[in-house]
Amino acid sequence: MKRTPLYSAANRHKPSAAPAALAAGASHAQPPGEAAAAQGNRRQPGEKPEAAQGAGAKSTAPHGASPPPQAPRATSTRAGRWAFAGGGALLGLCAATLAFTLMQPKPQRLTQKDIDKAVLHTLNTQPMPQLASKAAETVRPSVVRVVGLSSRSDAEAKDDDSGGIGTGVVITDRGVILTNLHVVAGSRRVKVTFYDGTEADAHVINVQPENDLAVLQAQKLPDDLVPATMRSTGDLKPGDRVTAVGFPFGIGPSVSHGVVSGLKREFRSPEGKQVLTNLIQFDAAANPGNSGGPLVTDDGEVVGIVTAILNPVQQRFFVGIGFAVPIENAAAGAGMHPF
Repeated sequence: MKRTPLYSAANRHKPSAAPAALAAGASHAQPPGEAAAAQGNRRQPGEKPEAAQGAGAKSTAPHGASPPPQAPRATSTRAGRWAFAGGGALLGLCAATLAFTLMQPKPQRLTQKDIDKAVLHTLNTQPMPQLASKAAETVRPSVVRVVGLSSRSDAEAKDDDSGGIGTGVVITDRGVILTNLHVVAGSRRVKVTFYDGTEADAHVINVQPENDLAVLQAQKLPDDLVPATMRSTGDLKPGDRVTAVGFPFGIGPSVSHGVVSGLKREFRSPEGKQVLTNLIQFDAAANPGNSGGPLVTDDGEVVGIVTAILNPVQQRFFVGIGFAVPIENAAAGAGMHPF
């Protein structure tokens, strides 16, 4: 059964053109007989309507004439029924929604005891990542192995041609590298090896002897070269954790972890030829080959360039005190003033 719409889109009680035609002189539009019949059917004011004709009564309208228009059937009752039914359905839906909401369990209020229990459970079941590993992982793509060679070509190179072996750190995406001056001093050729294994020659483009620094420019770069992020040492304090990444004795990359053990330290070279000042003192293990490598924070940001170790004996090995040039000084040697 087709449902009657609650509201119709059709125009209701559209004015008929018949009254206007009658007002303009309907007698000209009707035959004389029909006009008279219509006049006879018209009631005067106060006149009672005639009784309804029986089923067998004959129509008084002329043969062939159209029956008088009937008044439109009232639809208010049907519309009211639909409106009432729709309102009842909406009320029932609201009642069902309210009942469903009341049946839902209320959220449990967390207490500090619940939070402490959850944190303890996480710490016991999911160990936190080591800070040193996070720092090393961040800076590792920027660390390079630096080798100073005494020959100018691979054909001339021999096994004992390698002079200084050290470390460097990439500080720009153009392949600018910071390292120690003593690593490349006296070399006829400098070779660097990047994180992905790419090997390239590098030229010394600047030196800073007072800080034992050299600035290199690699001649070939990997496609995914990642420069290190540098951080000011202005808020660095003794006790802050630091990590050193490099190639001690050519082995690496190797990682050591410790703390800043002092600031603004001074170091005199074993030969007594040079004095370095304003150094960061740290206790992360460093050995020959770490020279020129980055000293980084827990976030992997470079705060210094490892340059020396203090050793009271002639053998060059780590006894607990290393020194690094603050990154502000090193960056200035490369023509950069980031802070």
